[in-house]
Order: sequence, then structure tokens, then C-alpha cells
Amino acid sequence: MTSAPAPHRSRDLRRYAWLSIAAAVVTIALKAGAWALTGSVGLLSDAAESVVNLVAAVVALVALTVAAQPADEGHHFGHAKAEYFSAAVEGLMIFVAAAVILVSSVERFLHPQPLDNLGIGLAISVVASVVNGLVALVLMRAGREHDSITLRADGKHLLTDVWTSVGVVAGVLLVGITGWERLDPVVAFLVGINIIVTGVGLLRESVGGLMDSALPEERHREIAAELRQFAGDDVDFHGLRTRKSGHQEFAELHLLVPGHWTVRRGHDLAEDVEQALHRASPALQVIIHLEPLEDPRSYDGMPVSLPRTSADLGREPLV
Repeated sequence: MTSAPAPHRSRDLRRYAWLSIAAAVVTIALKAGAWALTGSVGLLSDAAESVVNLVAAVVALVALTVAAQPADEGHHFGHAKAEYFSAAVEGLMIFVAAAVILVSSVERFLHPQPLDNLGIGLAISVVASVVNGLVALVLMRAGREHDSITLRADGKHLLTDVWTSVGVVAGVLLVGITGWERLDPVVAFLVGINIIVTGVGLLRESVGGLMDSALPEERHREIAAELRQFAGDDVDFHGLRTRKSGHQEFAELHLLVPGHWTVRRGHDLAEDVEQALHRASPALQVIIHLEPLEDPRSYDGMPVSLPRTSADLGREPLV
């Protein structure tokens, strides 16, 4: 039997995407102005990354719009996986930004140029960084609260931009202090290498979601703890399988009861199990397969590598 989706708070998170878009537009204007005043390749690279932020924010808006749609005849499990595509695009956009920074820094290292108007240019860049930093914190907190990989990815991307700006400002400041013009592209190059790490992390997380990765071991233990109250001499569980799709969680398991039980009695127990799991995890959708405890076929084909609730319950596993 399959449980109906549990009710949850509205997940129309598009307002956060619009916030990210607004922040990208503001920072593009500020950083482009700082670059125009100073001629710093570091500030130019910083402005280029903000353009990438804008593209990524628009993609996030589209993904959140799709993910908010309910299940339909063509998508029985909803559209939550759209968020993973957004996170993948975020990761790729970070690589694009890194490439722009690396190429620009190498070119400027080979052909150094003096910097102008450092004071006002750095001040503008700092203001842009503060804007990005505040929005990044809002997005990451909302991403954790609503379990949205899109918002977490967008927040991490903006936070990466903040660190990029910090590095660039430090490089430009050192140029002003030491007079060594090649410090500007050197710092920009190091920043470019650093943000690649963030891109790799985002791609790994999005690919894991698209590949239907199992829930973390901690979540399996929580599910087992809820099942513990129902296990006994006449009741057991096995074949627990889980996956995560965006903010949604799915679990399948086998419920074993005596063969002489009536269908109604077995169904009532399955309903009680589902309700207990829903109370503990409102976003969890459960599929329970009812089987007779005495039938050897109930244990056929059970993958050895899958977690077994009975083992977690401190009992001998049934398979």
C-alpha cells in the first residue's frame, strides 16, 4: 500500500530567487563601476562572476517554479527533482566564472597594468560584497529550513562570490601598498582555483540527487526507531529502501505478519505504521508491502546490501 503525500507548508520559494536576481543586478552594477574606475583585472573577474550569478539566479527561479508544481498524470511523484538541475547549473556556472577569472588573471600577469582610483574602487567592491553576503545568508538559511538544494546552492554560490571579492580586494589593496602590479592577477588566480572547489561540491550533490541516493544513515536509524514500537513475535520488517527527491523523501519496506491474520488487521497495522512515520517525518512518503511471516517467498530476492530494520531493532535479520 502507498501512503498519500503528507501535507506541508507552502514551498513557493520563488521570492528568494527574485531576491537573488535583485542582488545580482545590484552587484553587477557596483562591480562594473569599480572595474571601470580602477582597471583591475581582479575587479573585472569579480564583476564577471556576478553576471554568472544572475544567470544562475534566473535558472533557480525557473527550477523553483517547476518544483512547486504538484504531482500530475505525467509526474506521479511530483516535480521536486527540478531543483537538482538548478544545482547542477549553479555548479557549472561557478566553473564558468572560475575560467573567466583564471584566463583574465594569466593575461594580466603577462601584461601588468597600473591601477587607478583604488580607494573608491575598493569601497564600491566592499559594498557589493556586503550585499552578496547578506543575501547568501538569507538563501542558505531558507534552503536549510525548506530543504531546498536550489536555495542552498544559490546561497553557496553567492558566498563564493563574497570570498572572491575578499580576495580581489586584498590583492588590489596589496598592489596599492607594494606597487607590485602582478599581485592583482596572482590573487585573482588563487581565488579562481578556490571557487572551483565549491562548484565540484554542488555538482556532486546534484548528481547524487538525480541518481536517487538513499537517505543518510541517520534517517534510516530514525525510521527504524519508529518501527521498533510495532515489532514483536508476530510482526517484523525488512527490505527498507529509501531515496530523496528534492525536498521529498520516499521509503519502501516490507511488513511481515502471520498468514492467518485477516486483510483488515494487516491493513490497519500498516496504516498505524504509516501514520507513525508521517508524524516523525511529514515529508516522508511510504510504500508498505504486506507479506505473510511464514511464507519463504516473503524473503526471496531481498538485496543483501540494503539496510534491514530487523537488524537495527536488535533482532536476528530475517534474510
